[in-house]
Amino acid sequence: MLGWPVRHSRSPAIMRAAGLAGYQLLPVPPELFAETVRGLGAAGFRGANVTIPHKQAALAVATSASATATEIGAANTLTLHEDGSIHADNTDAPGLMAALGRTPASAFVLGAGGSARAAVWALRTAGADVAIWNRTRARAEGLGARVVSAPVAAEVLVNCTSVGLEDSTGSTSTLKDLPLDADGLGEYATVVDLVYAAGETALIREAGARGVATVDGLEVLVRQGALSFTAWTGRPAPLDTMRAAARYGRARTR
Repeated sequence: MLGWPVRHSRSPAIMRAAGLAGYQLLPVPPELFAETVRGLGAAGFRGANVTIPHKQAALAVATSASATATEIGAANTLTLHEDGSIHADNTDAPGLMAALGRTPASAFVLGAGGSARAAVWALRTAGADVAIWNRTRARAEGLGARVVSAPVAAEVLVNCTSVGLEDSTGSTSTLKDLPLDADGLGEYATVVDLVYAAGETALIREAGARGVATVDGLEVLVRQGALSFTAWTGRPAPLDTMRAAARYGRARTR
C-alpha cells in the first residue's frame, strides 16, 4: 500500500487475512512516487494499492491501464511485472457501488481527488444525478458532475475528502472543515464516508445519530480490496474474512 500518510491503513490486516502474507505499508512522498513504483516489480512485488495523494500519479506512471482507470483519470490498483511494465486499474468505483448496494437517483460528492473522480464516475455511469463540491472549485470542474458552492439535497452523500483522517502531524480535521451542518445530514438517505478511523468518523457518527443510514470507509475499503485481490490472484476474495480483519483491527486501536 503506497500513500502519504499511510500508517492509518487497514489494508495490510485485510490482505494478510485474505492470504497475501507479504502485503505491507510503504509511505512514499509525492516527489518519490514514480521512481518508487518503477522499482517495485524488479524488487519482487507483484501488486500495489495506492491511496491519497497518489491515485492520479499511479495512472500516469503505468504502462497500460484498464478502461475504467483511464475514464476516471485515477488508479488505486497496480499490477507489477518483472520486466518493468505496470498495469493500472481502479477498484474504488466498483467497490463503492458494491458497498452502497444500490444505485441512488442522486448523489452529492465532497472532494475532487482520485477517490472523488472514481465516485463521480461510478455514480454517473450507474445513472445517478451527481453534484460535486470542492474547496477549490476549479479542481471539480471537468469531472462530469454539476459543480456547486454549497450543500445540495440528494439521496446519497459521499465524502471523498481527507476530513477525519489523521495527518502526518497527528492532527485530525473535523466536520467543521466540510461545507455541512450536522443537522442538515438528515436531508440524505445514506451517508458514505471513505475515510475510516479508530472508532467512527465524526461524519458517520453525526449521520447515525440522526437516523441516517451509513456506509463507512472500512466497508468500502474491503470491497475495493477484494477486487484488487482477485485481480492479482485470479481467485474469489474471502469477503467475510477480510471484513472481520478490518473490523478487528479497528476495535483494537480504540
